[in-house]
Amino acid sequence: MARWTPFPHAGDYRFDVASVKNLWSQLHCGDAEPCPHDAAVLQAWALYHNGEFEQAAAAGLGAGGPGITVANKATAIYANYLEPKEKTRLDLFMQVAERAQAQAAQEPANANAWYWHAYALGRYSQGISVGKALAQGLGGKVKNALETAIALSPRHADARIALGTFHAEVIDKVGALIGGMTYGAKKDTSLQLFQEALRIHPGSAIGMIEYANALVMLEGEPKMQQATQLYEQAAACEPRDARERLDVEMARVELEAD
Repeated sequence: MARWTPFPHAGDYRFDVASVKNLWSQLHCGDAEPCPHDAAVLQAWALYHNGEFEQAAAAGLGAGGPGITVANKATAIYANYLEPKEKTRLDLFMQVAERAQAQAAQEPANANAWYWHAYALGRYSQGISVGKALAQGLGGKVKNALETAIALSPRHADARIALGTFHAEVIDKVGALIGGMTYGAKKDTSLQLFQEALRIHPGSAIGMIEYANALVMLEGEPKMQQATQLYEQAAACEPRDARERLDVEMARVELEAD
């Protein structure tokens, strides 16, 4: 496979094993990943937080064990934000989904194995269209995996964001009645999940962005002003690492386009 597109702000973040350990609770407020003891896994995380996603994925796979989670996160975030080719993006998401599924089978209490399986399947579903994904039965798998992640890790803000997005997108595509009856999607549940996520992780730019998108899908024009305010808050966030930088810049680009 071709080399990955580099993070566009290479060198702006200079994490190492020591700084990742010291800032762990801040850097992982969203995914509630336990801080690993293995120096090789911490080094893979340092590469990830610096935006060296390809190297982080390779280092995580090489370290094995909890390093698989680094590899999955680095691959999924790279695919979502930086990979220009749609087929490659979808292939990478499926790699993560399959690898995380195998990880969850081996470690059923690993919340982030379930989360990354769901995240990758969810992004894959958006790529092929949510309607097609629902027809293929992917919606139930995403919902179940996210609910499992939250049950295993009650402070998992990112899983709440993803599950809130799931409820909103299903309702947006098939309507509240069919969405509720067939997929268990509910507007109130979606909004509550975003609110809970932002209480757990108030500085989550991606939480603000996805909440704004959900408000527009669920409520339309009456919520446009609130959605814009959420985008403005996301754009004003101070990113702590490469992934947060990508989220903040996405919000800024969206505001400029409007």
